[in-house]
Amino acid sequence: MKIIAVGMNYAGHNKEMHNALELSEPVIFMKPDSSLLKDGKPFFIPGFSSDVHYETEIVVKIDKLGKNIAERFASRYYNEITVGIDFTARDLQSRLRRQGLPWEISKAFDSSAAIGAFIPLRQAGDINKVPFCLHINGQKVQKGNTADMLFPVDKIIAYASRFFTLKMGDLIYTGTPSGVGPVQIDDHLEGYIGETKLLDFYVK
Repeated sequence: MKIIAVGMNYAGHNKEMHNALELSEPVIFMKPDSSLLKDGKPFFIPGFSSDVHYETEIVVKIDKLGKNIAERFASRYYNEITVGIDFTARDLQSRLRRQGLPWEISKAFDSSAAIGAFIPLRQAGDINKVPFCLHINGQKVQKGNTADMLFPVDKIIAYASRFFTLKMGDLIYTGTPSGVGPVQIDDHLEGYIGETKLLDFYVK
């Protein structure tokens, strides 16, 4: 199982991160399987960062082997989605970017990919109109809708499959909208698709 993640896929988030890039293709990065945090287990803030941010995202699970998938056929390769958190060590990311260096360690560290319970796509509705949000300590802190993606799910799958063979169980984190921010010890995070809570865990 591998985790394919998309960066800078919402204009609002790009603006809040002061990123003025004009993108013609999805921005792809990877997370190892050791980054997966599931089953409601707590997220422990790592000792190497003093500024870890949440980034709430729709996550798609691949359920069929595929390579060089045409965009018009991409919907055949997934049937379940959920909400997840792409945790980012923002201080490390900012420093590495300034230096022009790769920033994988700020995104791909252990337990940096929280994942909720999956639901059938038919329950969520049109993949291009899925509303989602994150609550921290009972307050809504981030919300988005896949309608606002710069690159929709099927285009992401088609693009990623040019470079990586997609296998059953692979996960695609599809990018975060605006509203990202830091987490603190004892924060309670709850992620929703529509009114359905799929993600529920604490920060330690």
